[in-house]
Amino acid sequence: MRKIIGRAKCIPKDPDAIFLPYQAKWIKDESRLKLAEKSRQIGFTWCTAYAVNERASMQAARYDEWISSRDEGAARLFIEDCKFWARIQNLAAKDLGEVLIDAKLRATAQSLEFASGRRVHSMSSNPDAQAGKRGSRVLDEYALHQEQRKMWAIAYPGITWGGVLEAFSTHRGSHSFFNQLVREARFGGNPKKISLHRVTLQDALDQGFLYKLQQALPADAEQQDMDEAEYFDFVKRGAADEESFDQEYMCIPADDDAKFLEYALITACEYSGGTVWQRGLEGPFQGRLFAGVDIGRKKDLTVLWVVEELGDVLYTRHVEVMEKMRKSAQEKILWPWFAICDRTCIDATGLGIGWADDAQDQFGEERIEAVTFTGPVKEALAYALKGAMEDRTVRIHEDPKVRADLRKIQKVTTAAGNIRFVAESTPDGHSDRFWALALAKNAASNPSAPIEFTSSGPRESVSDARDFQHGN
Repeated sequence: MRKIIGRAKCIPKDPDAIFLPYQAKWIKDESRLKLAEKSRQIGFTWCTAYAVNERASMQAARYDEWISSRDEGAARLFIEDCKFWARIQNLAAKDLGEVLIDAKLRATAQSLEFASGRRVHSMSSNPDAQAGKRGSRVLDEYALHQEQRKMWAIAYPGITWGGVLEAFSTHRGSHSFFNQLVREARFGGNPKKISLHRVTLQDALDQGFLYKLQQALPADAEQQDMDEAEYFDFVKRGAADEESFDQEYMCIPADDDAKFLEYALITACEYSGGTVWQRGLEGPFQGRLFAGVDIGRKKDLTVLWVVEELGDVLYTRHVEVMEKMRKSAQEKILWPWFAICDRTCIDATGLGIGWADDAQDQFGEERIEAVTFTGPVKEALAYALKGAMEDRTVRIHEDPKVRADLRKIQKVTTAAGNIRFVAESTPDGHSDRFWALALAKNAASNPSAPIEFTSSGPRESVSDARDFQHGN
């Protein structure tokens, strides 16, 4: 008999069953339209791949299966799950690798062909690639797609002659089309006749998720010594903030009406999965560099945000977060970046006055701008950043802490009719990343400084930071 490890209390009725009840319910649901709001990392993609294989491998299968994931990395992971299940199910399946599915769009998919002649095509999130294709649709992490409404509009007609359309996802804000579908199905009379599923982290734990996880993890993993309540708290403590935990694990969409930046706007500006965006001082850089610095010392963070201007788009290249560091120690990090940036905007409010003065002494007032955070200045910075994000002229990296920090900003109107931008202060910052990015955007919008590092080739970079340490 297999040895059971871990301290999970919720043991499935059949401990050897492959699927937990919520997974089995999803697989067995043969509704034409299926929608699931679910917690992160509870095996939804994994069990959906099993169902996709079953449909595609049937001798009576009439059409291919079309899977749309957020990005190419996720598309490859889905097809890997399909190949895993093909081996377990003892299905004859041929891995076709990357296949061109639309020459005009240059769209490709990772494809798997079964003995039935039907194929599973796993592709990224271009809605136009769905056009003109018949068969079942799977929209993986649907709320993370940038064009959710368009995706549904193009994918839905593909099941006219047979097949199902199933979409599942964690939430990304209350204004998303995904949440609109959920609310319509739950509270709006369900005119589309959607079969709606909901699985929170707590639901998954109650049905045996921790037991399954502990059997899969190494015997010395820290999760082995937890019961369900302790694991729940363990996951919650690791989340970026309470709003992120509620959204990522408890199926509660973040309230976009209460925040300055909608979730969909933030995620639309994020690099696609797997993008190598981070650069060191050595680069390489092709365009002009601009930086923003939000200053903190004891309570808040100091954040350096560096962007590279290529065409009309600002690409995030480096983000440095400093906490509870002496001014001299922070300068050793900041000064080398100031040396290679064409222009830097520094928060010169309160504590930041001395920082800005010292940076101007070192690099000149033309290249270092001291920005005092008055109400009108913060309003101008915030709206300029939001406008750039709406125009997709800013690219940021995918990071739950960045996303949570950008979400902290709220626009409030005082009794006197004045607009203020406020943010909750947490151990992970006081919207410091938001203001650092806004300052970097402002630096790029006012490039009045002389350009000292232009060339016809790649940008010349600093490799030895000691030459630019303050006081040398």
